[in-house]
Amino acid sequence: MRSHRSYAIVALLALSLAARSARAELKGKEIEYKHGDTTLLGYLAWDDAGAPGKRPGVVVVHEWMGHNDYARRRANMLAELGYVAFALDMYGKGVKAKNAQEAAQMAGRFKSDRKLMRDRATAGLDVLKKQPMVDTNRLAAMGYCFGGQVALELARSGADLKGIVTFHGALDTPTPQDAKNIKGKVLACHGEADPFVPDDQVNTFRKEMNDAKVDWFLVAYGGAVHGFTNPDNKNSPMKGVAYDEKADRRSWQAMRDFFDEIFGSGAGAAG
Repeated sequence: MRSHRSYAIVALLALSLAARSARAELKGKEIEYKHGDTTLLGYLAWDDAGAPGKRPGVVVVHEWMGHNDYARRRANMLAELGYVAFALDMYGKGVKAKNAQEAAQMAGRFKSDRKLMRDRATAGLDVLKKQPMVDTNRLAAMGYCFGGQVALELARSGADLKGIVTFHGALDTPTPQDAKNIKGKVLACHGEADPFVPDDQVNTFRKEMNDAKVDWFLVAYGGAVHGFTNPDNKNSPMKGVAYDEKADRRSWQAMRDFFDEIFGSGAGAAG
């Protein structure tokens, strides 16, 4: 009796492990694409064992250092939730900043040319749209720091997005009147003590969103500063930049709830 019971337990464990494996078969691949004369290299992530049919797609925009492992990790995390995620590239294939000064110059090029910023981001969104598993009627954009600003500018351009999420992103724009072009809902996850996104910028953003009658909300995390989602910032040499585990966890959950709202609960895989 005891041996039969042991075999049954082993069999159940094996079935459970097999089912868990079948539920999550994370796939990722690099995709080379172009914007004008610039060659770019993005990263696509999806769950090959996810729900059948087309799934919501999310573009992920990197921080000011460039397309890196952090953006790809976030794309993988989205894929584990059942979304098809594309970590786009703003700077060019293999182009990454060596330090903050170089990053400021790279990001500054786009900050001073919002048309270039929007067009470069649109090129990445177009790559996502072409993926056969993506439901092009259910798209979102999200970004970190510089990437958060890019995601907002993509929305201000009139891109067909159901939602936009920024994490410790700059909120300013030289053309606030373009907020009238935003088609989706907006979630801004903000570090309440972020010196790079001060209160006057937040208040201007509030006015911009309200004037354009955008469906938006902002969540401020007490004590969190810039870069609060990235564990690599635990020992950042930059003043006003630091990882905050609670703000990271809470903002990711806020994003999940937001995506459930705009895409429908359970639009991604169970998770």
